[in-house]
Amino acid sequence: MADDGLAHHRRDPIKSSVGNVAAQRRRQNAVTVGKERRESLVRAKRLCRVGTSGDSEVSIDNDMMIDEEQSILETQASSAVEELKSAVVYQGKGAMQKRVSALRELRRILSRSEFPPIETSLKAGAISFLVQCLSFGSPDEQLLEAAWCLTNIAAGKQEETKALLPALPLLIAHLGEKSSLPVAEQCAWALGNVAGEGDELRNILLSQGALPPLARMMLPNKGSTVRTAAWALSNLIKGPDPKAATELIRVDGVVEAILRHLKKADEELATEVAWVVVYLSALSNIAISILVKSDVLQLLVERLATSNSLQLLIPVLRSLGNLMADKVIEVLVKCLKSEHRVLKKEAAWVLSNIAAGSVEHKQLIYSSKALALLLRLLSTAPFDIRKEVAYVLGNLCVAPTQGDAKPNLIQEHLVSLIGKGCLPGFIDLVRSADPEAARLGLQFMELVLRGMPNGEGPKLVELEDGIDAMERFQFHENEDLRNMANGLVDKYFGEDYGLDVSTE
Repeated sequence: MADDGLAHHRRDPIKSSVGNVAAQRRRQNAVTVGKERRESLVRAKRLCRVGTSGDSEVSIDNDMMIDEEQSILETQASSAVEELKSAVVYQGKGAMQKRVSALRELRRILSRSEFPPIETSLKAGAISFLVQCLSFGSPDEQLLEAAWCLTNIAAGKQEETKALLPALPLLIAHLGEKSSLPVAEQCAWALGNVAGEGDELRNILLSQGALPPLARMMLPNKGSTVRTAAWALSNLIKGPDPKAATELIRVDGVVEAILRHLKKADEELATEVAWVVVYLSALSNIAISILVKSDVLQLLVERLATSNSLQLLIPVLRSLGNLMADKVIEVLVKCLKSEHRVLKKEAAWVLSNIAAGSVEHKQLIYSSKALALLLRLLSTAPFDIRKEVAYVLGNLCVAPTQGDAKPNLIQEHLVSLIGKGCLPGFIDLVRSADPEAARLGLQFMELVLRGMPNGEGPKLVELEDGIDAMERFQFHENEDLRNMANGLVDKYFGEDYGLDVSTE
């Protein structure tokens, strides 16, 4: 079973596997997808500036107050929480409107800055008052404002997000059919932010029953609500445990809803639903089995052919790579030829995961037009693309293994790739400042040193100045890289290197 440590690695580069270990690889990749998505394409946690009811009183241009002193915001936040406390206690005439006004003021303060005064609000005791404002029987306007405040608090740091724990049961309860759509959607947004924080909070949400009502919110044809629910679900199921993905795919109507929403012209909606498909297909063999029997493959291919939206194409490519590796390579070749850097990198990413699968999948890539493109990109592309390409080529050279055993070579592929000139590209990665890239380069060099026939490996590595590249790690601060490089130098370039041991 994957664990938190896997989240720090892209793939196990010179290891590939089948069966249960292949499922673990997909789960590992799903964790990585989530982290990448959070850092670049679509943040896993989203600050809410315009409410789900369409309230646009907070203008992004005029009221974000980017240049306002943080201390002023913090003072305002403390005052707003005190006002909310007073409003919650007050039971006289106009009590409801007093609470709504106090909530609205706190919400505006938490929406104004890219770095809202969350910590100050929490220290002032905001959570307990917001939870009281979520009580059943409260007017929708009050529920919406309270959920909105909690949404933006949940978009903060880990410890700030954890402060929402007392509010989770009520947020989940307000996802139900008795709630108005704006309230339910705002609660889903808050829960999506909580789920985006990590495994611990995801597990708490799952144990409290957040998944079924979020799944039901995907079923209607309500664009904004479905988008928010799909985004929250993708955060909730993204792993590494496959149970949530399996539970989601088994909810009545979910597969039909996925198909229906992928058919729509709304690309933002299709993007969020496609991310759900990414995690379903990366995490659950049961989900894969159900999805491939549906029309989802055809719809994804159609989206790939007709969409110009990069944000949609990325989850579509990843879904196709998980579901139909043998049929998507031709499409990926076209993406490798693209002038769009992100799309080119994404195609290499998907190919690297396919190459980490079965021998049949490796052979498909090895015998396709992709190989020549990959070899050229390894030496000419920007660094981030070269690293992705190196994962593909490295995984083409090893056969599936079980557990932590040293990977078995596919010598035919290794000899061919070395003959086509890929070794300098890997040695360049060893010289890079990126530890992940350096590790990948060293692992490939180990394959060359160990696997080239007639003992040619050490000479080839020396010819490309590989010894010098490895010796830079002699006193390196990274212990793993230091041990790996020094071990290879000692083993293959020790005292006996260069001697003709057959001479008596």
